[in-house]
Amino acid sequence: MHAARRTFLRNLLLLPLSVRSAHGQPQRLSAGEWTSLFNGRNLTGWETFLGKPHASTDLPGPRDAKGEHVNRVGVDTDPRAVFSVVATDGRPAIRISGEIYGALTTRAAFENYQLRLQFKWGEKRWPPREDKIRDSGICYHAVPPHGASYGFWMRSCEFQIQEGECGDFYSLAGAIVDAEAVPQNPADPKGEYIYKPGAPAVTGHTSRLIKTADYERPRGEWNTLELQCLGQRSVHIVNGHVVMRLSGIRQPTPAGEAPLTAGHVQLQSEGGEVFYRDIEIRAIEALG
Repeated sequence: MHAARRTFLRNLLLLPLSVRSAHGQPQRLSAGEWTSLFNGRNLTGWETFLGKPHASTDLPGPRDAKGEHVNRVGVDTDPRAVFSVVATDGRPAIRISGEIYGALTTRAAFENYQLRLQFKWGEKRWPPREDKIRDSGICYHAVPPHGASYGFWMRSCEFQIQEGECGDFYSLAGAIVDAEAVPQNPADPKGEYIYKPGAPAVTGHTSRLIKTADYERPRGEWNTLELQCLGQRSVHIVNGHVVMRLSGIRQPTPAGEAPLTAGHVQLQSEGGEVFYRDIEIRAIEALG
């Protein structure tokens, strides 16, 4: 391996550990009291990040020989209004169009908290997912830099929000978890796993874990999602049903593995129109 590549990889691994130094200590929350993360008027408290647009996106800027955009849109630059505040069903909500992949990220980092929000799907879909199921997600314990995962999201744990898969876990940029789970296909123990309480623990998981059951409501209806995070553990809750419990949350470092217990919250833009409202957070001392 060339020295320059070794240096690049070492620096890439070190960057996520800067969440406390570069962004300060996680924000202190009041125990038992909900704090709103959306004021209903604008995106104060959030920063936007958009990666490289799809080739079909009409934006100025350089393109390569295949017609693909060369540059990321970047931080707090949103020429296509991917992120906006709208009124829907008579109330304010954050609309994420999905046209360009990226994320809406809390400027503050959090630890030991319960996050609660509502979401519903819109109708619009964009390339390369114009004919696929709608997709978004909550990325938690998200640590800089932007774009560490596929050029669009920070290293994080993803609470999947996708039609029919709401509540699944995805590892982004190397986040590692343990969970009680069984192989989706017993003949392929290296494939995906399904979370099953009481099953033997699967350790060091770095891809997808499938929820226990589907509790998502029909498209167009609002869903309530809850995320509980305490130390190296987390719980995914969909419309009042626990669908995933994770433990041992950690991340790779040059010296091995280190606990991943705090970070930002990201709401993904991933090809499908989605609305979020009633986003609030509070400190917790125990998991439900």
